[in-house]
Amino acid sequence: MSTQVNFKSINQLAIPATISGIAEPILSITDTAIVGNIPVDGLESLAAAGIVGSFLSMLIWVLGQTRSSISAIISQYLGAGRLDEVKNMPAQAIFLNILLSLVVLLTTIFVIEEIFALFNASGKILEYCVSYYSIRVWGFPLTLFTFAIFGIFRGLQNTFYPMVIAMLGAGLNILLDFVLVYGIDGFIPALYLEGAAWASLIAQAIMAILALILLVKKTDISMKLTFPLNKEIKRLIFMSLNLFVRTLALNAALMLAVREATTLGDRFIGAHTIAVNLWLFAAFFIDGYAAAGNSMGGKLLGAADYNGLWKLAKTIFKYGMVVSLALMCFGFIFYRPIGHLFSNEEIVLNTFYSIFYIVILGLPMNTLAFIFDGIFKGMGEMKYLRNVLLAATFLGFIPCLYLGMYLGLGFYAIWIAFVVWMMIRGFSLVWKFRRKFRPLVQNP
Repeated sequence: MSTQVNFKSINQLAIPATISGIAEPILSITDTAIVGNIPVDGLESLAAAGIVGSFLSMLIWVLGQTRSSISAIISQYLGAGRLDEVKNMPAQAIFLNILLSLVVLLTTIFVIEEIFALFNASGKILEYCVSYYSIRVWGFPLTLFTFAIFGIFRGLQNTFYPMVIAMLGAGLNILLDFVLVYGIDGFIPALYLEGAAWASLIAQAIMAILALILLVKKTDISMKLTFPLNKEIKRLIFMSLNLFVRTLALNAALMLAVREATTLGDRFIGAHTIAVNLWLFAAFFIDGYAAAGNSMGGKLLGAADYNGLWKLAKTIFKYGMVVSLALMCFGFIFYRPIGHLFSNEEIVLNTFYSIFYIVILGLPMNTLAFIFDGIFKGMGEMKYLRNVLLAATFLGFIPCLYLGMYLGLGFYAIWIAFVVWMMIRGFSLVWKFRRKFRPLVQNP
């Protein structure tokens, strides 16, 4: 079955993927906005939510890379017309992933204070970090399970079901945030920061259940664990390991940014929490087109349709840039109202406004990196993605960050380093794609 590369086929995948992709940052943004307005210790609660959210995101994205590996293998076999050969692989991959997540959960739960002390959290902020993480962490295996099923659907060229699940989960999380954080007079006590943690955990559990039901009812992919292991498990493991290392490097940058912002003071980590949540929100918004590139790129590669692959890259980048420019306009038009969604603390807001323009101006470069990142994942080019991220982090982000700190740029240094980081990622992927596929294309 041939793959048509046009506006309709791309957006049938990209629009649901965009809605589904922003669910995770919406969960974080909802927590940030509601926690930032808690009447008791709002600034400390916001800082704790930011630190814990960053650490959990690291864990999820480090161990959730089987999603991309599963998607790549399934889409390639689908394009080659040999899907039956890998139908038992997803259950085996998910079992291994969940087992690993439980090991990490049980390892970290006993050293929570020590972990967040590494982020320079202390006093009341550290206390809130511990209580918030103790609840949120139990949603970790549930999120990994849901992500893996999303990868299966993506490989099957279906982003609609993940969208439905994500929308229901995000909506439930927002509702529960208001109910549990602020309480209902006479019925439910206000739980403040812990209420936000429970809201996220319940939403993650519901999403995992819905994902399993739809997979079993709507696809031929079995969740029954069978042996022997599928022949593609070895490739999946190596792909996932490359992405594992890549994501460690990615999160090294994110964690160093959190650490330096925390060192600068409470108002800086509060402002950074707002900025990074908006940065991630925009990233996942653009990532809808990267998801379409992921799904279609793998299928086109499996079918050896290099002309289609070249056309896909050019077309999907163009659409992604349109979205990016729209987000930039929105950001500048609502520059100050956006900040007030997250906090009423003037000192935090003024600090945030001082660097928000850097976040906005960096969006086109983010688009370039995210679009080609998705295409490369669909093609299974995980080793190159790993090398690019290592170079961008250790030769770009970290030197730029600490040079900026040395020069006295303070909070600006963090976000300038992010722009440099994304430039290296984006241009490296474009160079590799052109070098590898331009010679294979007829009339590029």
